[in-house]
Amino acid sequence: MNTTGFRGAVFALVAGLQCACGSDSPTPPSNTPDAATTITITRNGATPRTLTVPRGSQITFINQDTTVHQMYSDPHPEHTDCPEFDSVGQLSPGSSRQTANLVAPRTCNFHDHLNFFNTTLRGSIVIQ
Repeated sequence: MNTTGFRGAVFALVAGLQCACGSDSPTPPSNTPDAATTITITRNGATPRTLTVPRGSQITFINQDTTVHQMYSDPHPEHTDCPEFDSVGQLSPGSSRQTANLVAPRTCNFHDHLNFFNTTLRGSIVIQ
């Protein structure tokens, strides 16, 4: 191959790579929690009240209520069934927190420690 042919081949290769890469600006990561692993707390309670997730998932609790909530695993008041929930704890209005990675297949029941008798603030996470 002569020099002109070689340059043409390199130019075609570079042009093809530029087209394949698309935009020069990277897509920013999303800060929106995944709906499949999010529980929203409002004045009407926790929604959804039951989630099924794969092992290794983290659950995000979002407090959209006007009062403080403390989300923990059962049993009340020990909170020993799923210690991964301890990282959620107190949620001020407008705040959100995640559980640690849920790695053991089991069902984790949760409740609001401050409102234990409010059944709308109870639920379960099924870890597959």
